[in-house]
Amino acid sequence: MSHVNNLESQHNDPAFANVWQELKWRGLVHVSTDETELEKLLAGDPITYYCGFDPTAPSLHLGNLVQLLVMRRLQLAGHKPLGLVGGSTGLIGDPRPTAERTLNTKDTVAEWVGYLQGQVRRFLSFEGDNSARMVNNLDWTAPLSAIDFLREIGKHFRVGTMLRKDAVASRLSSDEGISYTEFSYQILQGMDYLQLFRDYGCALQTGGSDQWGNLTSGTELIRKVEGKSVHAMGTPLITNSDGTKFGKSEGNAIWLDPEMCSPYTFYQFWLNTADADVVNRLKVFTFLSRAEIEALGEAVAERPFAREGQKKLAFEVTSLVHGVDATEKVIAASAALFGNGDLTVLDERTLEAATAELPSATIGADGLGIIDLLVASGLSDSKSAARRTVGEGGAYVNNTKVSDPDAVVSRDELLHGRYLLLRRGKKNLATIEVSA
Repeated sequence: MSHVNNLESQHNDPAFANVWQELKWRGLVHVSTDETELEKLLAGDPITYYCGFDPTAPSLHLGNLVQLLVMRRLQLAGHKPLGLVGGSTGLIGDPRPTAERTLNTKDTVAEWVGYLQGQVRRFLSFEGDNSARMVNNLDWTAPLSAIDFLREIGKHFRVGTMLRKDAVASRLSSDEGISYTEFSYQILQGMDYLQLFRDYGCALQTGGSDQWGNLTSGTELIRKVEGKSVHAMGTPLITNSDGTKFGKSEGNAIWLDPEMCSPYTFYQFWLNTADADVVNRLKVFTFLSRAEIEALGEAVAERPFAREGQKKLAFEVTSLVHGVDATEKVIAASAALFGNGDLTVLDERTLEAATAELPSATIGADGLGIIDLLVASGLSDSKSAARRTVGEGGAYVNNTKVSDPDAVVSRDELLHGRYLLLRRGKKNLATIEVSA
């Protein structure tokens, strides 16, 4: 399902005369070819541009989301996007800073191409005069023989220039070195740009600034082969204000696929954004206007305890990626965990995601007395402590206060036939799964 229709009313920001100035204000331009010419190009008649995504995993992640939203901003400004998912480059993978990639099978890569194409489609419009188009570089790479590749493409690349590319240079000085396979990746990406220039008149490629060497391999190849000037733009790598890597949660990437990162986890990631990072995240990852973002920035500075910026950020980005309905379910689950909503209306998947980080225990159906539940869950360290909690009015099962220390929970009270949410006081939570 596409969520791009949610953006249509938000792209005409009167604060900007052209999309280039908006991209700069949002902090999305780290490096580019001739800035004056590029700004003039984007302010004129619609151009065709592209961004590539390699299927080296079954899902895109937050770093890719930056590129997807840049593509959408350019499309909303009237330009024509090409979404490239690399069926051939995905078989190789661009050079990583440390070691060689594990090469996936052709069948796996082909399967992942389909997954990524579906994700890219959700952020672009495939209707209208500037409708998007999906392309796969395997279509023009697979028919090419090794000899033809070397004669027609390889002859235009100078090894000295290739060696100076940052990704290659860092690997050459490492213990791992670099294989010819990964070394040749920049040639393949350059060939992609040449092909898209020939087929669609593509005049701009966007990507992360860490891909700058690969981006410029295409602009140089087109200049040499076709005698034409085209452009490239690199976005900055997003980092947190404290210098830590952005887009990681407990050591794991934040994926766009809900099976790999639940909407609840995704929402919580944005909700936990540090005050110092909120405004920059709103600029990069939402389509809110400059006035709206500046107002939220003031709110964060003046009322940080209210977390208005974080709540708006989490809602906007989760809605873009997972839809408004899923986002509202997540918000309802967050409220319900702490007694401000009805747990029974949460679907099982949302409930599981919302409680995934809580202490948990599994017990048999014969241990559903409130005292046993509090001890089994770890919320009370002894039966006497559990009785004291109940007596003081601090014991809750599924947000319902339990006042009788001899109370036994019936199976009818189990959420989805097997779960209980226990709470001691206002903030101490745990889950119980009842085995059959």
